[in-house]
Formats: sequence, structure tokens, C-alpha cells
Amino acid sequence: MKREKTKHFHRRFMQTALLICCLWGLTRVNAQALLEVAPPANIKSIIFKGPTADQFPIIQLGESLRLEFDDLTAKEQDYYYRIRHCDENWEPSQLLKSQYLDGMDNQRIIDYRNSYNTLQAYSNYQLTIPNNLVRLRVSGNYVLEILDSRNTLIFSRRFVVYESSLVIGGVAKRSRDFNYVNTKQSIQFTINTGGFRVVNPRQQLKVVILQNDHWPTALRGLKPQFTRGTELIYRYDQESSFFGGNEYLNFDTSDLRAPTAAIAKIRVSDVYQHYLYTNQYRYDRPYTYFPDINGDFELRTLQGRNPSREAEYTDVHFSLPYREVMGLDEIYVYGKFNNYELDEQTKMEFNPDSGNFEATIRLKQGFYNFKYVAKDGLGLLQKSKISGDFHFTENNYRILVYFRDFGGLYDRLIGIGSVNSAGIAN
Repeated sequence: MKREKTKHFHRRFMQTALLICCLWGLTRVNAQALLEVAPPANIKSIIFKGPTADQFPIIQLGESLRLEFDDLTAKEQDYYYRIRHCDENWEPSQLLKSQYLDGMDNQRIIDYRNSYNTLQAYSNYQLTIPNNLVRLRVSGNYVLEILDSRNTLIFSRRFVVYESSLVIGGVAKRSRDFNYVNTKQSIQFTINTGGFRVVNPRQQLKVVILQNDHWPTALRGLKPQFTRGTELIYRYDQESSFFGGNEYLNFDTSDLRAPTAAIAKIRVSDVYQHYLYTNQYRYDRPYTYFPDINGDFELRTLQGRNPSREAEYTDVHFSLPYREVMGLDEIYVYGKFNNYELDEQTKMEFNPDSGNFEATIRLKQGFYNFKYVAKDGLGLLQKSKISGDFHFTENNYRILVYFRDFGGLYDRLIGIGSVNSAGIAN
């Protein structure tokens, strides 16, 4: 009798264990990448960066990140932050929170103040990570989520933490495919593992290439073609190529009352109104080099010392002529100022009186890069239909190398490399 009970217990235990394993496997199969969530219309001017000048949140383990954003309701609402660790493909990792964080997240952002002496009132929030309450323990991909007092997700941003264990070098070259020789840039690179032990690089290493730090167009899945000592060689052409695009346009509203080269006129109503000169199509024009910051923006004001809380918001008016080549495509203003989101705030409307596509966007004082992009009838983004593609275009490329040991629970980011196409080679 006792033996039968023991057999029954073992049978039930194995069935339960099998069920748990199946459910865990199903969860992993159905896991979805954590995409960046766009904020509501009242949240503006999100800055998320590490110690470098460009607004790409990448830090070495132990360095600090800074988040800043404005709430145009100016009601000093409570906002909280949550940190999630992800695999290389942005799916939630298998690590417990205690394995990737020292301390606790789900804390309220306590550094906030209202704007000072501005026509548009707003509350400015600032957060630094790590802080007295939480620190990051491991490298890899992370998502920072901002929530309100009802635990509703307001917006989220990706960031990456790396270890400097590898040496990565690369170069930008023109495509060897004659069909794209004047429009594409190919990134060729090497990874020197040095003293870092990699048994099987084709399985243990994962490479991601970003153009101008833009995640939706990242290239993945490249494997080393051959090795030379401790060097892994990646000399792909089409597999590691990007369309070159064109240089970004820009405007500067740092001085509220002084028009710059891009601003045609300034008026004042409830806030300042900055009207840009009507821009032109560039896809059918020769390439012209014009320095830009690759879609980024920088907040600054001449009317105060602290742009975070003294800068004004202004309505910036954009315009672009209608051309038959656009058909029924939707036109958007495109830039880092709203994390490249194509939404109702950036969508342009046709004005039959002027014959132009027009849009008005409320932006904080500063220097901004932007360009115009189209979305066709199928909803597909056409980035070059207005601005064109040129292999000469200056772009920044970032090479991220992830490593997962056999039996490891997460993807470590063990090296980064940078390539600039300004000196592109044939």
C-alpha cells in the first residue's frame, strides 16, 4: 500500500513538473519584444542620455544615465519608474529583478519643479540612474518605464549597458552592388576577442548594427565569415548595408525674437510662433554636404540660464510643397525630438490655399534636426522619397556585440564600436 502511494506521488510530481516546464517554454515562445511606448501629448522634450553629448542612452557598467521630461499640464503629478532587463532581441530576460538590480525600482521621481516665467507652464522632471535607491548589476539591454500614480504606463525608453571586453574596429564602404553603389553604405568590421574566452563565436556572439542609433532599422544575425588569430572578420556587403539617406535639415529657436537662416518670421500669441521657410524636395537634387547632428536635438535658451525650467515652448510651423509624385502618401516631420514617432502631432495636412503640406508642432527652445518622410497607402515608411539616398551622407554607425555563455541566463553586452561614414571608401 505504501509503495502504491509512493508511485502515485512520484507520478503526480512528474506530471506537475512537466506542466510547469511546458508552461515556461510556452511563455518563452510567446514572449514579445518590449517596444518603446510613445508618451501622451502632454509629455514633451524627453531627454535620455549617458555621459556623452549625443542622446543615445548607452553607458558602461557603473556610469550614470539621466532622464528628463516635461509635463505640460503643470500639475506636479506623481510619476514612478520601473527598470526591466531584456535579451539581445528585447524580450524580457530570465533574470530575476534581484539579479540585475541592487536596491528597488518602482520609486517616485522626486526631482521635479515647475517652469519659471514662461508663457507655456510645465513641470520638469529629472531622474538619474544609478541613485541612492537602485543600481544596475549586469550589462545588456534594459527598458526604463515611466508610470503614473495609477500604475499606468506613460512611456518607455530603451537603454544599453556595456562591458569593455572587446576591441571593435570598422569602416564604411560603398556598396559593391551596382544597383546601390550611389545610395547605400556597407559596414565592414572586425572583433578582436583578445583575452576574452569565446569557444564558439557563431553561437555565443550576437552582433547588432545601428544607423544613427535608430533601433527599428537595426541589422542583426551576422556571423563571422572567418578568423585571423583572435580577430573575427565581418566583410559583408549587402547583408551589412544601409541606405545612406540625406543630411537632416535644422532650425534654432534659442533666441525667441531673432530669426535664423531657417526661420522666416516670428509672431506672438499664446506662445511664440516660429514660421520656417518652406522646404524643398531633395531626392532629385545633387547631394550637398551640410553639417548635422544626425536627427538629434539640444535644448538651449538665451532668455534664461537653465533651459530645463526656463526655456519657452514655441509653435514651430513646417511647410513642404505638394508634388504629384507624393500621390496620396501621408507626410510627417521626422526627428529625435519625439523619438521618430509618426503620429498625429507630426502629421502634415494639405492646405489648398497655399498648396503646401503644413504642420505645427509645439517644441521647447533649442536646436533641432528634422527631415520629411512619407508613409504610403500600405502604411510603409518611405524615408528617402522626399530627401533621397546618397552614399556620401554622413551617418554614425554603432556596433554592439552581445555574448551568452553556454547555459547562461542572459545576453551580456561585452563591446561596442563606432564607425562614421564621413570618409567612406570605395
